[in-house]
Amino acid sequence: MTKQVVVIGGGVVGVCTAYFLAEAGHDVAVIERHQNVAHEASFANAGIVAPGYVTPWAAPGMPRKILSSLFSSEAPVLLKPSTDRTLWRWMRRWVAECDLERYRINTTRMQRIAFYSRELLHQLRETYEIDYEQTEGVLQLFRTEQEMKLAEPALELLAEYEVMHQLVDPETARLIEPSLSTKTKLAGALHLPQDHAGNCPLFAKRLRHVASSMGVQFHFSSTVRSIEQESGQVWINIDDNRFAADAVVLAAGIDSVSLLKSIGITVPMYPVKGYSATAAIKNFDQAPHAALLDETYNVAITRLGGRVRVSGTAELGADTTQMNQAALRTLVKVGADWFPDAANYATANFWCGVRPMLPDGPPLLGATPVRNVYLNIGHGNSGWEMAAGSGKVLSDIISGRSPDIDLDGLTLARYG
Repeated sequence: MTKQVVVIGGGVVGVCTAYFLAEAGHDVAVIERHQNVAHEASFANAGIVAPGYVTPWAAPGMPRKILSSLFSSEAPVLLKPSTDRTLWRWMRRWVAECDLERYRINTTRMQRIAFYSRELLHQLRETYEIDYEQTEGVLQLFRTEQEMKLAEPALELLAEYEVMHQLVDPETARLIEPSLSTKTKLAGALHLPQDHAGNCPLFAKRLRHVASSMGVQFHFSSTVRSIEQESGQVWINIDDNRFAADAVVLAAGIDSVSLLKSIGITVPMYPVKGYSATAAIKNFDQAPHAALLDETYNVAITRLGGRVRVSGTAELGADTTQMNQAALRTLVKVGADWFPDAANYATANFWCGVRPMLPDGPPLLGATPVRNVYLNIGHGNSGWEMAAGSGKVLSDIISGRSPDIDLDGLTLARYG
């Protein structure tokens, strides 16, 4: 049965949702407040697609790591002093999820959707010959033996789920990535050869054209003020107009929180700012070939055509788009530590954006207590890695089909 479905949000998650809904035969419209797709959390993220690396931010050892870095000039996490009760409630829930057993449960849930998503992403890439500046392989760098020890739970999960990986010594790491600096201390590295990285907004824009050719209508510069239910339909208030639809999918990132409140639903999602620096490569023989992750600073380095992008850090308690200089210093330091002659990081194009984070990590997918209102939110910094799979899941649910994966722990029921 064909339905009129509105997707609120034009990030990579919303675009993938619209595509799979159109593929299933529905009439689809995407409402986006910016002038194009992928203009917020999707815009300048790291671009890494590594399902085996997809783990919750709430991990054993993370609270101590954050506390130890609070007064450092370069730090993976920045906590702005705040009296915001919402932040501290979220932090209490997050700390509780840093337990080892909770970490294993949440990681399993996230990786279930991430591996499914990677499979679908490969299918989309091959079917439509989408080039999004992808590179193959991901290398996670450990500066200290202590970091390698803290990574043991994640490595155990990789082995348990038979994910191809190899823990390598510094010499082997530099054979995999020859331009890696020898001056920065390296205790070891984790190589994930089946994973890759790519330009997320470029992919979203190219999939948007595919979706448009299938009949999806994209409405830009349009802001959804609230949603309502009336007479078996969902009504959407867009600016000064009101429209009806058979179903609505919320994929609007952090803006979904206020929209859900308009229909009486509360979710523990909090805006965490992330940063990136994108610089033109000046010495191609000194630039990275693929994607890397610095475990100490939770920063990723990716090669995007003729540019190198350094992405990461997390800032809590910040309520503006003003850039934090400590975060920018961290990005510049990490880029210069590993690939000092590849680019001039200090003159890079800097960006910050909000990631919609849930305290436990997995996204929220599927139905809500309000009939015909569905969720595709809370992917945190893994939206690119989960977008295709999440979109297909939503399409299946709205179409009355059973999703290909188990949704246990991925729905609103886990907060019930």
